[in-house]
Amino acid sequence: MTSSYEKRRSQLENYFDRTAADAWKKLTSDHTPLGRVRATVRAGREQMRNTLLDWLPDDLHGKWVLDAGCGTGTFSTEAARRGARVVAIDLAGNLVDMARERAAGMDLGDGEIDFRVGDFLDPALGEFDYVVAMDSFIHYRSADIVNVLSRLSQRTHASILFTFAPRTPMLTLMHATGKLFPKGDRSPAIEPVAEGTLLRLIDAEPTLDGWTPVRTRRIAKGFYISQAMELANPGETGGSAGS
Repeated sequence: MTSSYEKRRSQLENYFDRTAADAWKKLTSDHTPLGRVRATVRAGREQMRNTLLDWLPDDLHGKWVLDAGCGTGTFSTEAARRGARVVAIDLAGNLVDMARERAAGMDLGDGEIDFRVGDFLDPALGEFDYVVAMDSFIHYRSADIVNVLSRLSQRTHASILFTFAPRTPMLTLMHATGKLFPKGDRSPAIEPVAEGTLLRLIDAEPTLDGWTPVRTRRIAKGFYISQAMELANPGETGGSAGS
């Protein structure tokens, strides 16, 4: 894995586990009132989460799902309610603690969630039918995203659902403006990615041979802009975590 990926991963771990914990808890709580800007982000994230859930089968009994960058666990609980066995992992331990606490009082039916703190690229996590990475790649450049997809594809049997920050005039401006803030006040910058560039890199990556981008959808809700994509592997079915 490239040093740029490792450097950004370290920045994200520090930011979400230390600096942004309280803000993230409020953003992901349905019961906490928000200002106008953050309210649009919450609404956009909900729309994106529902999009990714729509792309998964309604019945996930017997399926293993990796929630790669699970945050406070909302996606994990919804997948578990469909019967999935979910491994939910995030670099930020305090976010995982929030997720575990929120899930403890929920009825997950036949589903189950294994919450973990760590790197979702760890091969020890095993193999999965579906990998979902919602807004986990938005801080990475195109080449790093493809490297991550390549590694995940080695352990994924059905499809990888992920989001990236599309290169739009608004996001490009936000990216440039963010660099003007003092270093201590900055969150890790979003990296706007050109869809065409990303698709070309995916097509050129030998380890992703046979993996096909089957659908994509952009969500733009106020200050939330993100684009979902599904990469499907038509050749295999079935998976087992820890195998």
